[in-house]
Amino acid sequence: MEFEVNGAPCAVDVDDDPAAVEVVRDRLGLTGTKLVCADGVCGACTVQVDGEPRVSCLTPAAALAGRRVTTVEGLADHPVARAFAGEDALQCGYCTPGFVVAAAAFHDRWRSAHPSGRPTRERIAQELAGHLCRCGAYEGIFRAVAAACAGAYDTEPAEGAEPAVPRVEAPQKAGGAARYTTDLRPEGLLEGLIIRSPHAHAHVRSLTADDVPLVPLLPPDGVVRYVGQPVAAVAGPDRAAALAAAARVTVDYEVLPAALDVRRVRTGEGPYVYEDKAARKRAPGSGETPQLLPARWRGNLRGPSAMSRRPATAVRRITEGRARSPERVVEGEFTTAAQTHTPLEPHACLAEWIDGTLHLEVSTQSVRHVAEKAAERFGLPPDGVVAKAVHVGGGFGCKMGLTSDVVAAAELARLHGAPVRVVLDRAEELVDGGYRPGTRIRLAMVVDEAGELSALAIDADHDGGVSVGGTVAALARFMYGTSPRRLRDFDTVTHQPPGAPFRGPGGPTMCWALEQAVDEMAHRLGEDPIALRRRWDGNPKRHALYDWAAALPVWSGPRGGTGRFRRGVGVAAANWLYFLDPGTEVELTVEDGTVVARCAVQDMGTGARTVLRRAVAAGLGLPEAKVRAEIGRSDTVHGPTSGGSRTTPSLAPAAADAADRLREALGGGDVAERLATANGVRVTGRRPRDRRGFVVPFTLGGVAIGRGFTGSVQVSEVEVDTRLGRIRPLRVWSGVAAGRIHEDRLARSQCEGAVVQGIGYALFEERRADPLTGRVLTDNLEDYRIPGIGDTPEITVHFHQEGFGHVPGGGVGLGEIATLPTAACLANAVHDATGWRPYDMPIRPDRLLEGLAT
Repeated sequence: MEFEVNGAPCAVDVDDDPAAVEVVRDRLGLTGTKLVCADGVCGACTVQVDGEPRVSCLTPAAALAGRRVTTVEGLADHPVARAFAGEDALQCGYCTPGFVVAAAAFHDRWRSAHPSGRPTRERIAQELAGHLCRCGAYEGIFRAVAAACAGAYDTEPAEGAEPAVPRVEAPQKAGGAARYTTDLRPEGLLEGLIIRSPHAHAHVRSLTADDVPLVPLLPPDGVVRYVGQPVAAVAGPDRAAALAAAARVTVDYEVLPAALDVRRVRTGEGPYVYEDKAARKRAPGSGETPQLLPARWRGNLRGPSAMSRRPATAVRRITEGRARSPERVVEGEFTTAAQTHTPLEPHACLAEWIDGTLHLEVSTQSVRHVAEKAAERFGLPPDGVVAKAVHVGGGFGCKMGLTSDVVAAAELARLHGAPVRVVLDRAEELVDGGYRPGTRIRLAMVVDEAGELSALAIDADHDGGVSVGGTVAALARFMYGTSPRRLRDFDTVTHQPPGAPFRGPGGPTMCWALEQAVDEMAHRLGEDPIALRRRWDGNPKRHALYDWAAALPVWSGPRGGTGRFRRGVGVAAANWLYFLDPGTEVELTVEDGTVVARCAVQDMGTGARTVLRRAVAAGLGLPEAKVRAEIGRSDTVHGPTSGGSRTTPSLAPAAADAADRLREALGGGDVAERLATANGVRVTGRRPRDRRGFVVPFTLGGVAIGRGFTGSVQVSEVEVDTRLGRIRPLRVWSGVAAGRIHEDRLARSQCEGAVVQGIGYALFEERRADPLTGRVLTDNLEDYRIPGIGDTPEITVHFHQEGFGHVPGGGVGLGEIATLPTAACLANAVHDATGWRPYDMPIRPDRLLEGLAT
């Protein structure tokens, strides 16, 4: 078959009837085109065919014959690609090529009809509908497309000059040159495939295969506990051969009764998920810390784990309040659905054994942790594993451990003596890639006669499948003063896949209940909701945010109405712990007149590479072009995990310390003058200790708790269609107090994306499973709905940069605090518009219409 690709003639042999994406990626090696959903839903695989965008996963390869095909690599110098880099219209970059290809086609049509002028936000959203960005970089995408269409990026940078971009690697991501784990195809590569259980609960009696080499992936007791649990893995020269090999494997299951109905399990019914203490110890955790709060097991119920403060007093005051002044007691039962992480690059690992050393190319949030766990798992010395993650296509908390793709790839590579890559398909990712557990929250709060919070009680029941360790109620200990409170977390264990930590684990869920209850109390007391929060909240950083929020014109503007479309404005607040990795180091080496900064950190879209490079350049007084950051390798100095909002507050101070040490090693003064003669000079900087120390003198899994809380106050405006039950967020104002902002544009992108994910949590996302079989039903991006560009409101981010003067560098993490209050903020806006209080999330149209009818 002959066709043209990026201006050059091309001929390929096509067997069977493959999709165009397979030919483009596997035969031509143009890996900028990403395969994500395989259903034409996400747009990541978009190419131009004769100038028109097409999703290549649904386009037959035969349809390319005789046509002109343009991939993102052919648009690397297009104004749209330059605009995406210049306006920071990306984070992890995995979806970016599809956006660039579609936006370039729109740009060319627009410019031919409009020599000047910018398209509207609505027009851009219409043109890019069908493209998904899980990082939520839509605000930057709006800016980039509008700027390119207005001609702002028509001129190429001067030859040899570095483009002025907020993110170091942005040109590679926007032009399709960035290579992710899923893009790597070394010589002799085999494709691995995980065989998964079709049963929710079964004992595997035996695994047999006719001349098919396989590796078992079962737990020690041979029991599978959810549909989709890994059982074994096989490999073949390609995925089709691996599928054929898997079909020749026979698994003899003894099917056992399963506990699938969470409501029945909460009453004590159903078979045990974990039969004994040894099995319970192997239960995965759904939180970020390896240590769980102590709790008692009773069958499939675990808990309570408690973070209470004078709980008996809290219960007494609430009981007395119900009897004496019920109007001063707010009570309710709130529920949240499970929210799936859905990184667009799925879990993926390429493994190869070379001279006894295990080499892993892995999509992970922690190259160092994966290497350490792999060494432990395979009985290797610490330097016997080298893990790499040059580019990572999102994670949000689900890629922080030794996951099944890593174990399967490593075992298969050892078995076959060849490199093996295991990449989860979209269904596997949505089934076994992790999710924020669903919850049922029972809350009661009471105020005294002066309107002060007198007591609070929260019982949170977590539905995290076979995982345990939910912390929702516990987080309410740190908000709104020191009044007595009983805070209890319970795990309801079922035969469902395990939950995993997801961006602010427990935080958005806790806010969903607490912030709606606070809002309801403000209405009961006839007090402004912002004023009440300010009065209850003693945190001075959030006081500044409350003042900012109260001054927004929308807060005192018109709202409500009685027609079909009603507008409402809501507010919600949150705080979050300040985490860091005190062991973080940065190594600087002078190589051929350039300072090379190395650290075992990775960048999944948060900008770690950029933070490192610019912190070193600033510390040395050098232009950025004189500093190169090399990250994503475990075999260098210790770096932080990209999780828990601890990357930047760990990395930037270590980089500054390394810069000071290098300056001293070079004799001080003008470093630039000495670089040419300093080849080979090497120093290692360390993360200095905070001025007031840390909260506790020890770390948990390399994580320390710093002093002080970050804060967030959000205000949102929504439009509610009372006929169709649709909620349209119009604008969100996000105030964040996290100290000094090291990289303003990157920080704003993180906060904007956090709001988008909060909108998804509030309005769309709902992981569903068959109650009879345990099979996950939302195993594709058609049925599991994440926000698109058309769902994105205008987002304004405001930073309050005071309050962390005791921290080296003056700033802490903000990726999690920025998403905590969003869902509750939208719920309060819906109540403001309609008078109806949403207790169940997501706020589906059927729920809203039912609520308005009662």
